Amino acid sequence: MGRDSVSATLIVAAPAATVFAVLADPTAHAAIDGTGWVRGAVDRAPLTEAGQVFRVDMYHPDHPDGDYRVANKVHVYDPPRAIGWLTGQDKGGGRLEFGGWFWRYDLEPLGPSATGVTLTYDWTAVPRSIREYLRFPPFGPEHLPESLRHLAGILGDDRPGPGPA
Repeated sequence: MGRDSVSATLIVAAPAATVFAVLADPTAHAAIDGTGWVRGAVDRAPLTEAGQVFRVDMYHPDHPDGDYRVANKVHVYDPPRAIGWLTGQDKGGGRLEFGGWFWRYDLEPLGPSATGVTLTYDWTAVPRSIREYLRFPPFGPEHLPESLRHLAGILGDDRPGPGPA
């Protein structure tokens, strides 16, 4: 990936379809998140298609409100190989606004009970106006590997894994 994205990869002891099902469950996202910023799913229905919007409650000490809510729009939905979403905000009147960054998980089946999982955070499309007041990535280098370890733990695989790809 380029300089406007970061990725990490981990092999987990679970079939790709099982991994995908966990990632498509917004109620699992708080447990997966390596920063602790994701607090819980507002929209609890499983993700089933590109274009679907799901909201999660967040907390960040540097956010002006501390607690806030994001709206995520699924832009990649290819079970059991890839899932990803753009992150933005409700702007009122049913209008959503996205900042140009997205999260994506790519899954590579490695047999009946192993999957290579690559998590990517990409901010390539973030406009200059947003880059003037937000730092990218907004988290430290441990975030992506930690999120993958959390995912592995949910799947019952508690082995330590490698760092960034």
